Amino acid sequence: MLQFVVSSQTNPYWNIAVENFLVEHAEAVTLYLWRNRRTVVIGQNQNPYSEVNLDALEADDGYLMRRKTGGGAVYHDDGNLNFSFVVPKPIYDQGRQFRVIQRAVESFGLHTELSGRNDILCEGRKFSGNAFSKGRFNDLHHGTILIKGNMEDLARYLKPKPAKLQKHGVQSVRSRVVNLADLNPAISAEALVPRLRKAFEDEYAGTADEISFDSLRSNPRVCELFEEFSSPEWKYSNWRTFSAHRSGQFDWGGVELQLSVEDGVISNVQIASDALDLAALDEARRLLTDASNANVPQSDNPIINDIIKLAFGQ
Repeated sequence: MLQFVVSSQTNPYWNIAVENFLVEHAEAVTLYLWRNRRTVVIGQNQNPYSEVNLDALEADDGYLMRRKTGGGAVYHDDGNLNFSFVVPKPIYDQGRQFRVIQRAVESFGLHTELSGRNDILCEGRKFSGNAFSKGRFNDLHHGTILIKGNMEDLARYLKPKPAKLQKHGVQSVRSRVVNLADLNPAISAEALVPRLRKAFEDEYAGTADEISFDSLRSNPRVCELFEEFSSPEWKYSNWRTFSAHRSGQFDWGGVELQLSVEDGVISNVQIASDALDLAALDEARRLLTDASNANVPQSDNPIINDIIKLAFGQ
């Protein structure tokens, strides 16, 4: 069985609340499409103060939204169409999900390819970034489709890391991404939505039942999730309360550590990273808490090992 949902909202907290509700409760393969108004979305483990120009975003009545998946910061506006695949665990298949997006975009006569850390490119430039998470019954694959986004706002609100740009030989945020409408003016969100539905139904060989977004939004659990995602505690966490800072760039991604150190022992740690392996970040956080120079933890996981060495200046 297939389900198809299109949001009627541009408030990011309602949109992500419905997404998380679907992950918790959907009983069918679901494609959910949504758009946010002037929103910077950060990964679960990112520091908003180092990733986002919050003063500019807030001055323009924009939104900061923290998702529950890994990866880096992205900018959403009305020119960006977002998608979520919610799939029961036994039949979850990233390859099929990527093919839905590629089929829909290629129906406009463009060529797409997968690249790097789960990006989709057209003519060598990124138009879609993707992230993933696992639920109890369903797994989630969600991402962006940049159609006609405001590149000036993107560059103004996001803070690309200088080390990351130098490592990859990138001169600016703008040079790494592309609007699909610049490659084919016929592409718009309104034109792409039915093609995504067709590609979804073709890939899964079925007819999707359309589910009303507003009926989902009225669910008490969705309202509870809305309050969680819009809360300052979730968005900002404790990133201003730490006493020591470390940052580094590795093959697997960038990482930033904020440490509270008392009498030479790490009493608290926050790990900001665009790494997709959330379990490794959680384990590194656990190992570092209560660690000291006299008791440096060890790990065979290269991500965890790099983080531990960074924390202790090794």
